[in-house]
Amino acid sequence: MADASMRLLNLLSLLQTPREWPGGELAQRLAVSGRTVRRDIERLRELGYPVEATKGPDGGYRLVAGTAMPPLLLDDEEAVAITVGLRTATGHPVDGIGEVSARALAKLEQVLPSRLRHRVASLGAATVPLSWLGAEATTVDPAHLATFAAAVANRERVRFTYLSGDGTPTRRLAEPHHIVPTGRRWYLIAYDVDRDDWRTFRVDRIVDPHPTGQRRTPRAVPGGDAAAFLKRQLLSLAPTYRAEVTVHLPADQVIARLGAASEDVRPLDDGRCHLRHRADTLEWLAARLLMLGCEFEVHDPPELRTHLRGLAARATAAARGR
Repeated sequence: MADASMRLLNLLSLLQTPREWPGGELAQRLAVSGRTVRRDIERLRELGYPVEATKGPDGGYRLVAGTAMPPLLLDDEEAVAITVGLRTATGHPVDGIGEVSARALAKLEQVLPSRLRHRVASLGAATVPLSWLGAEATTVDPAHLATFAAAVANRERVRFTYLSGDGTPTRRLAEPHHIVPTGRRWYLIAYDVDRDDWRTFRVDRIVDPHPTGQRRTPRAVPGGDAAAFLKRQLLSLAPTYRAEVTVHLPADQVIARLGAASEDVRPLDDGRCHLRHRADTLEWLAARLLMLGCEFEVHDPPELRTHLRGLAARATAAARGR
């Protein structure tokens, strides 16, 4: 009886995977005959599990939606993965999801075998989340995410109010393409119908989104990748500093050490070259130049010269031991 019960649980675990299982594959996985598989399928149906059978060469068995949630059966790796995911979600910037995730985590950890509780606890103790310095803490409404996810699936236009950085509201009619989380914020990638262009919207700045019922023809996001499109947009909004520098090194050495493009490095003589370099922070520009290990003169921007003077003063004071 114990073997039969364990086999039923294993069969139910396999059927919970969203796919169709041919009878022969189930029999092979469970090391039983096809007749036993059919008998076990009938037993699951008697217990109230909606197992659907399809005929034909590509047919098989699958578990469909029913009126009640069956017990969720997980192997060791699945249980650890879900537990870690729930722990991560407790700090995720989705309004209310932290509390719900904490409740679900408490229920799951209560039934974990001791060997798995030890693995999860060890992983939790060894993991430290990174808090982005200076990053604005924002949360989003999970109902908004659900609205946009349904609009993406249904190819439906959505109306909403969008708040700019200074709080100015504008009405938008958009065709959602994808939702992209970045770890600390959520962004909606959508085609703005009124502006006839692609836009990225911070979901925490969206107010009162609602579907219009208007279907739309699918559009391809520029570049074909929503995440890459968002990355390009965010980088384009970041401040960029362009440096014009005379470097006391041959051009080929500067190209090799910085990985600079050859068109950005112009030889002046055998031992010097003119460098055009760019970065989104003065700190990174200064660090790259100092790591060359040679003399250089900054012609532009003046902010970089000011930053280097501050570095020089601090380095001199440190060298004097003050």
